[in-house]
Amino acid sequence: MSNLGKISHPEVLWAQRADKVYLTIALTNAKDISVKCEPNGSFNFSAVGSKDEIVEFSLELYGKIQPEGCKTQMGLRNILCTVQKEEKGWWKRLLKSEKKPASYIKVDWNKWCDEDDEPDNGTDDDDLKYTSDDDGSGSNDGMLYLPDLEKARK
Repeated sequence: MSNLGKISHPEVLWAQRADKVYLTIALTNAKDISVKCEPNGSFNFSAVGSKDEIVEFSLELYGKIQPEGCKTQMGLRNILCTVQKEEKGWWKRLLKSEKKPASYIKVDWNKWCDEDDEPDNGTDDDDLKYTSDDDGSGSNDGMLYLPDLEKARK
């Protein structure tokens, strides 16, 4: 029996810089991926998942965006969408609505950068090059390293 027609919501992780928003969509082996960005801040995503399920969602982003500055990079386990803000500046939240976002939308702490921590060197990190542990080697490449504070005190 096919799942075609069933709609599911993948986990969506987000982070921002002054000029961009990063959306990482956790979707394994997706196909027929479509991302549509509208100047008013409308972000629309659709794809067919690995079990032929339809995956789609729309977000009304906090501020206006530049559709031509929206980029998508695909990996085996997720899709990274970089959304260009119309005006530089830090958004208070991801969405226009002040309501609590849907449970599938979460902060991407691996990409998160506070406003005062953002490098001011003017270089473009080219949308945080797509990094993933998709090779199955199990290595911790790209993982956040936190030192053992107990050992550091001794």
